[in-house]
Amino acid sequence: MAKKVTARCMMCGAADTKETPIVEVFDGLTLCTDCIDYIDRARDAALKGQTSKHAKKQEHELKDIPTPHEIKAYLDQYVIGQEEAKKYLSVAVYNHYKRIAREAARDKNAPKAVLKDALKANGSDDVEIEKSNIIMVGPTGTGKTLLAKSIARLLDVPFAIVDATVLTEAGYVGEDIESLLTRLLQNCDYDVEKAEKGIVFIDEIDKIARKSDNPSITRDVSGEGVQQGLLKLLEGSTVLVPPNGGRKHPDQKMIAVDTRNILFICGGAFDGIERKIASRLNTHVVGYGKDEALKKNQRGNLMRYVLPQDLKSFGLIPEIIGRLPVLTALEPLDREALLKILTEPKNALTRQYKKLFEIDGVELNFTQDALEAIVDKAIEYKLGARGLRSIIETVMVDAMFDVPSRKVKEFTIDADYVKQKLDQANFDKVKLAD
Repeated sequence: MAKKVTARCMMCGAADTKETPIVEVFDGLTLCTDCIDYIDRARDAALKGQTSKHAKKQEHELKDIPTPHEIKAYLDQYVIGQEEAKKYLSVAVYNHYKRIAREAARDKNAPKAVLKDALKANGSDDVEIEKSNIIMVGPTGTGKTLLAKSIARLLDVPFAIVDATVLTEAGYVGEDIESLLTRLLQNCDYDVEKAEKGIVFIDEIDKIARKSDNPSITRDVSGEGVQQGLLKLLEGSTVLVPPNGGRKHPDQKMIAVDTRNILFICGGAFDGIERKIASRLNTHVVGYGKDEALKKNQRGNLMRYVLPQDLKSFGLIPEIIGRLPVLTALEPLDREALLKILTEPKNALTRQYKKLFEIDGVELNFTQDALEAIVDKAIEYKLGARGLRSIIETVMVDAMFDVPSRKVKEFTIDADYVKQKLDQANFDKVKLAD
């Protein structure tokens, strides 16, 4: 006679007893009552955690929105000067936060307790608030990319910095325009809902200007065609994004992203646009004996007079200019600003090198004469803030090579040391074109 087989729990292996009877949950799946209770408790805890997480997420989006003054004060810690650009950027980011709060207030699934203040402010009106995309114009080394990187540290929304130079029209070697959003998705772990409220900084926007003032009847690879492809992203539409960037292919699974609530900030040097501005300004000069000081000041900083028609003359199509309604210019950095850049910001260049030497137990000092010599050389070669790093790196390379091997506790950089190292690097032999 066959021996009777005792039923066992397929999760913990316990035998069937009066204290813990075995229950057949599904066909062939047997569990003891203790395991069933454990599964029920785990399920309830998971559901409770998801609800709490959703409420916390909505609350985080609506509370503690930094004001424009607070955003600008944060940028002041990292970026010297550029007061107008920081003001425009602070207002745009603040309004972006408010738009997100308003969208959350319209979400019927959001907790009412969390949304009470937003609902009170918004009421039941049907006014649709549109986003104000920004375009920043300024010479190289004036802080466009630094502004974007600095504000990325402050924001609680997904932020991505992308480069327009890699983009080409569909069908050509390069990356599709939709791949701009891939970085944004990656920064929020492919949370589409979160990415749809993010901010994208498009650098080097001037590199996709069309090659002539006349509309092209043929393809202008990485030029006019790319601008036309950007229109739907800037305006707001649902686009299919390749999850890994690059090119699309038929068998690839796409991610649908709605760009209506994504704020776009564009930046570019627009090298040569001063000639367009000067030409436009000269057409408005009437009579003789115009103030020479005023004319000299205008020549020194023509960027401050930039208008949308100058961008059109440079090569941006009118449609894309219309989708970037906020236009702000960054001023060239003068001697005083460059000196402050070396010492005052939280990530100042001299602080970075002092920290490097401090790790080796060496105190590094820069004399005022040394800082002024470095700034004078940067102005002479018109290198901007990026030039400061290049010059200091040239000056410091021998010290960084020798000091870690020497038993010194302090090292001082003075003007004579700076001049000596620049002479050794043949800096004065290089003549850059104006």
